[in-house]
Amino acid sequence: MGVIHACAQLRALPIMLALLLATAACTTTEPAQNTLDPQRQELAFMAAKSLRAQGKRVWCVPFARNLSGIDIRGNARTWWAQAGDRFRQGHEPEVGAVMAFAPSGSMSLGHVAVVSSIVDDRQIRIDHANWRPNEISLNMAVVDVSEDNDWSAVRVESFKGSLGRVYPIDGFIYPNYSTEQ
Repeated sequence: MGVIHACAQLRALPIMLALLLATAACTTTEPAQNTLDPQRQELAFMAAKSLRAQGKRVWCVPFARNLSGIDIRGNARTWWAQAGDRFRQGHEPEVGAVMAFAPSGSMSLGHVAVVSSIVDDRQIRIDHANWRPNEISLNMAVVDVSEDNDWSAVRVESFKGSLGRVYPIDGFIYPNYSTEQ
């Protein structure tokens, strides 16, 4: 390569860097698919804090709705049926999806929680409210104990390092797939 050609390439370098920086400034970054939306997290936490300040209880349904963006109302036991014609549903966990617990035993109203991370094919972490009365529980382990590895039965970490009894699961409701959108 000649000296003149090399100098021309070096002079072009600052222009190319400026173009790359200008292009990068115009792009938006999407939240990573393996993390919860920080704005939704802040909304869910602020709403819970406001309820507590008013002396009201923090329930699983509004917390899951605020955290996931899945706008379903009513008791947790109704979410799976309500989601059927509005949201994609399935039996594989995804970060940001709502895990719908089927009504059972002492949990006659069901329960909903949001998948916060996936550890492996049989373990996830969830964020949810009112598992323990009026508390928000973050990053709690959930283990799939179903015989067919289909997430139809799970054990939930009630306290750090302690898994509770087996709970039946209807499945997962996935955000941002509403047929209304």
